[in-house]
Amino acid sequence: MPLDSRPYVKKLHIKTYGCQMNVYDSAKMADVLAPLGYSQVETPDGADLVILNTCHIREKAAEKVFSELGRLKPLKDANGTLLAVAGCVAQAEGEAILARAPYVDVVLGPQAYHRLPELVARATRGAGAALDTDFPVESKFDHLPAPGANQGVAAFLTVQEGCDKFCTFCVVPYTRGAEFSRDVAAIEREARALVANGVGEITLLGQNVNAFHGVDEAGNELGLGALARRLARIEGLHRIRYTTSHPRDMDDDLIAAHADTPELMPFLHLPVQSGSDRLLEAMNRGHTAQAYLDLIAKLRKARPDIALSSDFIVGFPGETEAEFEATLDLIREVKFAQSFSFKYSPRPGTPAALLDKQIPEAVQDERLYKLQALLREQQDAFNAATVGAIVPVLYERAGRNAGQLIGKTPWLQAVHAQLPDDAAGKVLPTRILASGANSLSGVVHDQTQERLSA
Repeated sequence: MPLDSRPYVKKLHIKTYGCQMNVYDSAKMADVLAPLGYSQVETPDGADLVILNTCHIREKAAEKVFSELGRLKPLKDANGTLLAVAGCVAQAEGEAILARAPYVDVVLGPQAYHRLPELVARATRGAGAALDTDFPVESKFDHLPAPGANQGVAAFLTVQEGCDKFCTFCVVPYTRGAEFSRDVAAIEREARALVANGVGEITLLGQNVNAFHGVDEAGNELGLGALARRLARIEGLHRIRYTTSHPRDMDDDLIAAHADTPELMPFLHLPVQSGSDRLLEAMNRGHTAQAYLDLIAKLRKARPDIALSSDFIVGFPGETEAEFEATLDLIREVKFAQSFSFKYSPRPGTPAALLDKQIPEAVQDERLYKLQALLREQQDAFNAATVGAIVPVLYERAGRNAGQLIGKTPWLQAVHAQLPDDAAGKVLPTRILASGANSLSGVVHDQTQERLSA
């Protein structure tokens, strides 16, 4: 019997924690490893390489990584699986990871994953653990392959990285570095490649994405609004979104783009964190509650149907009951369609971790419960208001039930409807029939039949 001459396909499993930028980074890590013969698998069992792409935002992030490494160690002992830790925990605690878990083969920060093939090759040769948490002079984006096939209908595209804001509770400036914007032409090339692979919706990513100031071919500096207008000219790109934004970088041109660029969806995630000016100053946010409300008014004037999402922290050191109530008042005034809320947790190395008057856990729990109840009430009301309306839905993928597809409205609401598989990738007018806890149900609107029955 002849020997099988087919190349050995190495199995790669990536577990992604945290934000959408980590999702994008994980996809790029898979792309750079593909030429080495790695193909992604859903579980770590039998994988030749397992990568934990980590997030350092939430409390005890490092402990969760070490727990996962402990669960993976038997795989390494039994099968020789290579273990890699990437992302922000790796950036912040690279040497500590190798000291505490010396069986880890590769540790690399979020600015170094274009060098992943080299690091994996070193580990494979048995040259010892590879650590790369430097902020390289060259941009990693200059060394990454074009997007692979099978991107799906909706995809992420990083246009900006890093943060110069230094909010006192946040580790991002220390793990992602200074603000950096990609060249406009490179972004457009990647966007066109995504659309050629069937992508109809692109979400532009950045730690402070609306701080984007990329340079075009003529040497002109473009803001995010101008970038959105340029990408909107790509045939087949139906929808553009962006996240995450900072109120200080929400300029007039970007607000105007929401009015004059139909492809830019009427949904904005704009974190405010607190409704108390004293706390906003202690957080080093650089804006007041009123300045935030003024921004919202300008956005709603430009795009009256815009829906808003935000981030909130309860229990920041020194937060009084009156200051917490100020946050609730701001929420009541804005009326958010979605939101994310968290109890404050001290991050090592951040100024807020050293502040006095840390709030007791029980008080934080009580405030978070009250705040989330208000946010849930607003989200439910927003979704319920859609029932009976006909809205354009971009259908993306199969749902849980047979013959079901799931898509999104312009306002980022999930919608499921009974549709054939070939409807994926299409924007279809859909009548919303019901609103559930986390999604809407609908039926594609037959405009021809409605005219005949009229």
